[in-house]
Amino acid sequence: MSEEILGKVRELLPALAERAAEAEELRKVPPESVKALQETGFFRMLQPVRYGGFESHPLDFYTAVRMIGSACGSTGWVASVLGVHPWHVGLFDVRAQEEVFGEDQDTRISSSYAPTGRATAVEGGFRFSGKWSFSSGCDHATWVLLGGLVMNDEGKPIDFRTFLLPIADYTINDVWDTVGLRGTGSNDIVVNDVFVPEYRALSMSNTARCKCPGQEVNPGPLFRMPYGTIHPYAVTAPIIGMATGAYALHVNATRERVRAAYLGEKSVDDPFAQVRIATAAADVDVAWWTLEKDINDEWAHAVADTKIPIDLRLRARRDQVLGSGRALAAIDLLFESAGGKAINAGLPLPRFWRDAHAARVHAGNDPERVLVLYGKNELGIQVRDGLF
Repeated sequence: MSEEILGKVRELLPALAERAAEAEELRKVPPESVKALQETGFFRMLQPVRYGGFESHPLDFYTAVRMIGSACGSTGWVASVLGVHPWHVGLFDVRAQEEVFGEDQDTRISSSYAPTGRATAVEGGFRFSGKWSFSSGCDHATWVLLGGLVMNDEGKPIDFRTFLLPIADYTINDVWDTVGLRGTGSNDIVVNDVFVPEYRALSMSNTARCKCPGQEVNPGPLFRMPYGTIHPYAVTAPIIGMATGAYALHVNATRERVRAAYLGEKSVDDPFAQVRIATAAADVDVAWWTLEKDINDEWAHAVADTKIPIDLRLRARRDQVLGSGRALAAIDLLFESAGGKAINAGLPLPRFWRDAHAARVHAGNDPERVLVLYGKNELGIQVRDGLF
């Protein structure tokens, strides 16, 4: 089924690229693009089979994201974020899954995972309030996943959970006005003292241990994969896609470009341009190849139902943040080599450049906080299971 979906996504790429400027103008992905992606089956790739999903190999999902991102950075970002959430919902108690997918298997969920919410335990669940930024694609969703701290009677945090809420329980504030990823519609979410039942609040300690209630009804290998791999790669795959799109644009433009400042020299004959193209290609390839290897190595453990070693999980996070950096470096190199006309705002190459730089500042792409964990482990300093 994945090959069929990938083929349909590939057919959509020209239309998605044509709508990239429209996405920037609207400050959200055009509804036609979301509908078209839904019709390919893309949003069900990581959805539980019991709710009409395909439980695809994660690498197939990231391959689709990379393709979408190569046509439009904002569309790739939103597709990836919305597309990964059915997997997360599949880790929740079956009652939560039933509420989300029971009546509509095409339900879409946005998120904002930073623990800016505050929850207080009450009978049967929690009272929950807060304000969150950066909920990408929220205008196309009817549920949301929100990070929050559970507080005790003394006002001290005792747990970090993800809370799952229907659209009736939250408000979207339209605040998105940015220089990059402008088309993602990553607006604010506001929640004012709503009740969230216990079964719609999943502790991050469960996801870190890869032991969640949803696995009772979703026993396949997809739901044994670590949150700290599946989610972070969902913010790296679109950046690799942006680099892939920028590379194709630049190579095609270089074949035709004549450099007026250098007495009509053809760029295709410039050895310095050739070196930059080779270097950018290597950066993009290495970013993707390490993603492939890490996902496949973890998947082998998930299929065998064996514990994924901490060393492998840390390596996957290391390669994820470095992969984002390599993709961004490739785009920078291409942009610098593209000449003065590349600074025109409406062109695709500067759009990829803006989008990739905006994507790089996502918390999931923060290299130092991840690399220090890897370094500690290599030096023999104990690293506990965490969100990596």
